[in-house]
Amino acid sequence: MRRRLAALVLLVVVAVTAVRTEPGSLTHGTGVLVLVSMMVVLVGGGALLFGLPARRPWAEPAVVGLVMLGSLLLAWFEPNGVGYFGAFIIASALAFRSIGRRGPLVAGLFLVAIGVVAVVAAHRPVVNVLLNELGAVAFFRLGLYANRLEARTAESERLVEELRETRQAQVRAATLAERQRLAREMHDVLAHSLSGLVLQLEGARLLAATDPADPRLNDALDRAHHLAQAGLGEARQAIGTLRDDELPGPERLRALAAEFERDTGIACCYTVSGEPKELAADTRLTVYRVAQEALTNVRKHAEARQVELRLGYRPDQVVLTVEDFGTPARREDTGQGYGVTGMRERAELAGGTLAAEPTGAGFRVTLRVPA
Repeated sequence: MRRRLAALVLLVVVAVTAVRTEPGSLTHGTGVLVLVSMMVVLVGGGALLFGLPARRPWAEPAVVGLVMLGSLLLAWFEPNGVGYFGAFIIASALAFRSIGRRGPLVAGLFLVAIGVVAVVAAHRPVVNVLLNELGAVAFFRLGLYANRLEARTAESERLVEELRETRQAQVRAATLAERQRLAREMHDVLAHSLSGLVLQLEGARLLAATDPADPRLNDALDRAHHLAQAGLGEARQAIGTLRDDELPGPERLRALAAEFERDTGIACCYTVSGEPKELAADTRLTVYRVAQEALTNVRKHAEARQVELRLGYRPDQVVLTVEDFGTPARREDTGQGYGVTGMRERAELAGGTLAAEPTGAGFRVTLRVPA
């Protein structure tokens, strides 16, 4: 739309400039030929300036040739007025349409040719012809400016569209990442608490089936109640992460190990090596959640007699190891469940790695994250 408006302005300016040079020029001489030539120049020039679509590759050069021919005829038969009408059109069109890389060269040769025709046909002073030539050059510059303005406008619109698409993609990616984060948080929290709760309730059911009831029933129910409360607290913490509340970190691993030992009866030894250092919030949470999920997997899948929870501070990284000892794990068991997948995702998001593999005496999970 803007391109056609600019072309219309150019066409009107050219026509007014040419006709006002000598209003009566169309009423004498070979008028019919002049009118036909003017129509060819006007229609062809309009097609060039308005950018009408061409169905054949040769159509545009053909239109340029017709307009040039009409312009030369005008310059031959009516050099004192509308003769340069076609020259102005051609100069504007070649610049505005940027027809080929040789547009300026073609325009220059054409202006030289039409100037020679004007001098030979009308014996006009060279100075007057040069003034008309300068006018055509001015229109060439005007068309060139309009072309560059149109190109910049199109480029700006393209960049705005790309920016809009990029923002939409960022929103979709952020939404997906948030969903995945919430899925990991809720899985870690619920799997840890509910799996322990199920085991305690199953034990309580077996104890309650004896007659008289086993005196350990109350202890089992107390542990189940504790797990339910802990699960509720963990769920609240997971929701609190959305509000940037304080998140659990390595300082809570000792309590996590003690809780695991109390709830399962499996000895859990927690050790720390190296000089503790301050970690980023996402790294702290990753260390805690991986330890929590690894202990949950031990509780659900392993027949362990002992578990070691080791945290090592290195100069450039933190290494967390959760290893159980008891029944050797199957070699084909590489831990491809959702829990291990979630742990790997957490490690990658924190810029680290996670390895989960069977050992000769059980199973080992190793987390490495930058310090």
